[in-house]
Amino acid sequence: MTFAPADRIASLKPYFFAHLGKRVADLERSGMDVIRMDIGSPDLPPAPFIIEALVERASQPTTHGYTAFGGTPAYREAVAEYYGRRFGVELDPRKNVVGLIGSKEGIFTINQVILNPGDTVLVPDPGYGTYSISAEIAGAEVVTMPLLAENGFLVDFSAIPEEVARRAKLLWLNYPNNPTGAVAPLDFFVEAVGFARKYDLLLAHDTPYIDICYNGYRAPSLLQVPGALDYTVEFNSLSKAYNMAGWRLGMAVGNPDVIGYIETYKSQKDTAHFEPILYAGIHALTGDQAWTQERNAVYERRLLIIRDALEAMGLNPNIPQAALYTWTPVPDGMDDVTFCDWMLKEIGVSTTPGSVFGPTGRNYFRMSICTPEDRTREAMARMVGWVKSL
Repeated sequence: MTFAPADRIASLKPYFFAHLGKRVADLERSGMDVIRMDIGSPDLPPAPFIIEALVERASQPTTHGYTAFGGTPAYREAVAEYYGRRFGVELDPRKNVVGLIGSKEGIFTINQVILNPGDTVLVPDPGYGTYSISAEIAGAEVVTMPLLAENGFLVDFSAIPEEVARRAKLLWLNYPNNPTGAVAPLDFFVEAVGFARKYDLLLAHDTPYIDICYNGYRAPSLLQVPGALDYTVEFNSLSKAYNMAGWRLGMAVGNPDVIGYIETYKSQKDTAHFEPILYAGIHALTGDQAWTQERNAVYERRLLIIRDALEAMGLNPNIPQAALYTWTPVPDGMDDVTFCDWMLKEIGVSTTPGSVFGPTGRNYFRMSICTPEDRTREAMARMVGWVKSL
């Protein structure tokens, strides 16, 4: 007996990195030593005090029941405290904050609670695939906003056609950006809020890399713009900032109506985290932050290794001020999919073709810096020899 899928997911393809993981596993079973430079999964652990908080709390007999939907009051208060300390933004933890099972869950959910079939959503291209896929599942029309090198990979609001802007209900932003590594100044966010006000639409800002910055740079929050709280929901996560990707702990903050919609939707589809995970998350958000700067220095050293190697190949990488990736045009005469496919098969270095993130990403490739330094050096040595032989 076979069963047909629902129409809304009939054309859905597997997540790229799930497919790539299976391919890498097959190559490793055949004896190839594969170095993964493709996915942005932090290889370093959280600070010891975060793990100790989890263990201490989990060993208490009263912490194993159901947890409050959307996170405990203490977790929401910790998120609000973080926003106040880091950005000078005042949030009501009861109205402006909801805990998430990783920010990806919230990114999917906001499209379900805001968009009706036929609504229009504006999505950056290249961009994180969940923005578009979850909108399509909601039955919305996805209109892409090209991120171009000549514009610093920032959304060009003036290039959005008037008729598209007027019918749009939701606009996605992501700075520091995945995959390009671009950063946005506060003036850009002022323009974004003005655009949202003019066209009466909601801004969804995805910020998982906001605390992974280099050379003294500090990324701003869109909510720092006066009046932004009326038009914005910002997503953040402990996955990247605190090396807690597998813990699946995130948050959505912003417009109280939309936060309420997300909370209601979540109350029907999931139950909150294991309380000790939330407890450890509180310690991460409110504890000593110095260790994250030391971690960022490790990433910065890796970036320099990658930059030097890519330049030795004759390529022109975009070396970011923030986030976890380099974004580089492929060699002349090659397309990104072929380039990454050949490199994986021939020298065992796994990278991500730019077109995975949208048509404007074609002929770029993305490399993650979440690989230990010795393996990063090995990957770069393989690539230099291989690219020069092409």
